[in-house]
Amino acid sequence: MQGPPFWQRLLAALAYLLPWSDALPYGRWLFSQFPVLNWTALPALPLMTLQQAIPFGSLLVFFVLFLAVARNPQVPYLIRFNVLQAILIDIVLMLLTLAFDTLLAPLGTGLVLRTLSNTVFLGVLLLVGYAVVQCLRGEEADIPTVSEAVRMQLL
Repeated sequence: MQGPPFWQRLLAALAYLLPWSDALPYGRWLFSQFPVLNWTALPALPLMTLQQAIPFGSLLVFFVLFLAVARNPQVPYLIRFNVLQAILIDIVLMLLTLAFDTLLAPLGTGLVLRTLSNTVFLGVLLLVGYAVVQCLRGEEADIPTVSEAVRMQLL
């Protein structure tokens, strides 16, 4: 088998638990209609528990990943690339959460809000699934715009 060792591939794939844990609330309507989707939340439960148990846990996890992993040149490139890519996806999710909470929350739980929420959830599910598969293959997950921004940061 060519490429990075399996432990590097696994650690790179684990980075995507960060955006996945933040995307799970968007799937609440899908979870109620399709209970089998509840199994997709299991990998993110330890991270979600850690984030809720520690005050400012989400912010702490974010900074630890950014400063200790993404900015550390001694960490293998595959891990740094995927951690930084997961962080950027998470930032987009945070901005979406802010938009949902401030702009769309007053509209209630209508069809439009549920559709947008389900779309975000399914989009992140596909994005994280693709990235994890690529990590386990030992390749970079090439996500338009995000991967380009990550490459510029790492050079």
